[in-house]
Amino acid sequence: MNRPPDAILPLERLERRLPDLKPTYLEGEAVAESLRCLYCHDAPCVTACPTGIDIPTFIRKIGTGNVAGSARAILSANLLGYSCARVCPVEVLCVGACVYNAWNRPPIQIGRLQRYAVETQFDTGRAAALLPRAPKNGKRVACVGGGPSSLAAAGYLALEGCEVTVYEKGALPGGLNSTGVAPYKMHVEGSLREVAFLREIGVTIRERVEVGRDVTPEQLLKDHDAVFLGLGLGADSALGIPGEPGPGVFGATDWIGRMKLEPNCGLDGTRRALVIGGGNTAIDAARELARLGVPDVALVYRRTEADMPGYRHELEHARHEGVRLLERAVPAAVVRGSGGRLEALRLADGRELPADLMVVAIGQARLGELARRFAGVALDGKGRIVVDPETGRTGNPKVYAGGDAVSGGQEVVNAAQEGKRAARAICVGLGVPVRPDSPMFAGHR
Repeated sequence: MNRPPDAILPLERLERRLPDLKPTYLEGEAVAESLRCLYCHDAPCVTACPTGIDIPTFIRKIGTGNVAGSARAILSANLLGYSCARVCPVEVLCVGACVYNAWNRPPIQIGRLQRYAVETQFDTGRAAALLPRAPKNGKRVACVGGGPSSLAAAGYLALEGCEVTVYEKGALPGGLNSTGVAPYKMHVEGSLREVAFLREIGVTIRERVEVGRDVTPEQLLKDHDAVFLGLGLGADSALGIPGEPGPGVFGATDWIGRMKLEPNCGLDGTRRALVIGGGNTAIDAARELARLGVPDVALVYRRTEADMPGYRHELEHARHEGVRLLERAVPAAVVRGSGGRLEALRLADGRELPADLMVVAIGQARLGELARRFAGVALDGKGRIVVDPETGRTGNPKVYAGGDAVSGGQEVVNAAQEGKRAARAICVGLGVPVRPDSPMFAGHR
């Protein structure tokens, strides 16, 4: 059932105060930008895209008024082309590879053009009709987790005629697209719009069903011809310092999820916020706090700026929005006052940083225990699922995996490609006939 997002989301969400930084193009803007493209025969933008979307082709179709054809070219290669257009770090992928950069000219705004094409087709209500679908083949596949890798795998398998069920333990599918994306890139409604499209092409999604509790791994293996594990990552990692547990201190994904989904999750009285970490999640959280009006927001990082794993362009945006970076700042203890109220963060060098709110963004736990419950599935030393890099198959010939549970944490577009890769391998393994027009084989990958 495709439920309107507003029917299940409270309107009084903090994320709604953050407008879109890159709103969708108007038709004239999209056409004008598309006509700047040189349609390179050896397009470096295509090479830079993990899903191998034929970027020159989809851009040319916008310029000729064939927006449906443009959306078809995108969605064939990447069923999550809508969210990727909005949340991908295009500055270091397709846009960063544009030849215009070498000439010190503005690169083609590929992400915004991609969003325009897919969103325009979504608006017609006929996006699902763009992709050819095979007749039912009698094969059943379970996808564990409702994040990008599972959704991509499920979508491609459904198009090939498989009966696919996604098991999502939470109330909303979409994974971090729904619960963790910075609101100035995409609100929850955008993620759910893409989920609705996947339902339209034949994916069944069961929310609030936790594998390992409501249904056992053994039962999934018995009832399905194949299983895909798109488990994502677990709970936020903690610093493990004195005083950390208590009011005012949150894990980053927990705080971002509350800000995006919960009503009346306000910041009343918050004037000084600290974000601990140097990755992209930390930078996102800091930017969100600054854009929500917190007067003093600081990124607290234990090493130097040169060591930060977060993207440089995102850090520069954060600085322009008023975020301070504190380098070589090693947390030692959380200082609390009467009633456990957060007062400050004490550093290893003795300094104290006053704070009303502290967000810890130093990574997430792995969900290895659940993966291990599938016979034959192995983990590496970092708790990641071990797979064949060409197929995504685990040590169990019926079980495949992809996304953050395998990579340890990458972009949505990488997860989408891993889902497509596994869908191909599952079809081969199950003897599903390969169609010459199958979207699974679209894209230069």
